[in-house]
Amino acid sequence: MTQRLHFPYRFDGRGHTRDDEEAAWIRGLIEQVLFTAPGERVMRPNFGSGLRELVFAPNSPELAATTQFLVQGALQQWLGELIAVEAVEVEAVEARLSVTVRYRIRRSDAQQTATFIQGGGP
Repeated sequence: MTQRLHFPYRFDGRGHTRDDEEAAWIRGLIEQVLFTAPGERVMRPNFGSGLRELVFAPNSPELAATTQFLVQGALQQWLGELIAVEAVEVEAVEARLSVTVRYRIRRSDAQQTATFIQGGGP
């Protein structure tokens, strides 16, 4: 059985590495892909989506479409064996970026929706 490490990395009450159920583990993996900038990981320079750099880009329908395409492509590339991405919605307001991902966990066929927020503001 594969150990599903909790993200962010933590210890449980016994001092062991904390692990998660599959749905929570996959949500953590999605968050890592979304908010890791390409070049940030030494041994995987292409890992990530570069989403954080788009927080300060001027909003436009073209940028929103490009961002959705970028996010969906990164998730399919890095997590395609674990999930099937069904929809991605990106909203940028000033310094706040909100990404909602609707996906299906391949192993259990369970549908999930997760929203990730980066930046300030309410």
